[in-house]
Amino acid sequence: MTSIALDDTISLGDRTVRRLGFGAMRITGEGIWGPPDDHDESVAVLRRAVELGINLIDTADSYGPDVSETLIAEALHPYPDELVIATKGGLVRPAPGQWDPDGRPEHLRQACEGSLRRLKLDRIHLYQLHRPDPNVPLEESVGTLAALRDEGKIAHVGLSNVTVDELRRAQNIVPIVSVQNRYNIVERADEDVLQACESNGLAFIPWLPLNTRKVSKTSLITDVAKSHDATPAQVALAWLLAHSPAMLPIPGTSSVSHLTENVAAADLRLSNDELGRLDGAA
Repeated sequence: MTSIALDDTISLGDRTVRRLGFGAMRITGEGIWGPPDDHDESVAVLRRAVELGINLIDTADSYGPDVSETLIAEALHPYPDELVIATKGGLVRPAPGQWDPDGRPEHLRQACEGSLRRLKLDRIHLYQLHRPDPNVPLEESVGTLAALRDEGKIAHVGLSNVTVDELRRAQNIVPIVSVQNRYNIVERADEDVLQACESNGLAFIPWLPLNTRKVSKTSLITDVAKSHDATPAQVALAWLLAHSPAMLPIPGTSSVSHLTENVAAADLRLSNDELGRLDGAA
């Protein structure tokens, strides 16, 4: 198994990372609630991801809640110099299955401080607003992240689940280096956000990048996968990487074998004809 190509990189502020990261949501318990069923496997996944060349791990305080960040520190601290840890704040989990936005300045400050402690960091390289809060002006939430940046608690600001208009409003307050929205080969409602990121030199981090359930039922994708002796999920990931130079997928898993499969997709090269046909798969 080869590691990720060292020359396929993208900028996240003043750091360069390989263009395939790891999303640490699924190392928690079922429903992204509580500890994982297999603690040792989750730790092994994190360590193996770094061994395979991944140098961006994305998490959030709401994953568990708190569990994902705690496991990352347990598995990987002290962190390798080249490893970037990104996290998010702005969603709270009062109960399993419940994800409530909280973009109040006081909450975001508290969330950031908690992430710093759990991750054992003096500064978070990329801190993202997890979702705009309809009850709080976006400018107040983003302004808080700008203040945390000025205070040295975070290095760079990112956004998640935003529109192009919200991105532009945030950019009027503080430099934005990335946007993390739902996007995959069969769900492209945020193509305009991706294009805005590409034109502005920002990283676009698609969450749910594989959408395995839908992808595995799409005949065109499964046909291409068979021709490469690959899985439909691997084709979906290879398509993302080819679709835009701004794309920075972060597929997640709680299994070392599944992690290995995802990383192998970075070596899958689709033909121009295949890419053209897959462009119409949505």
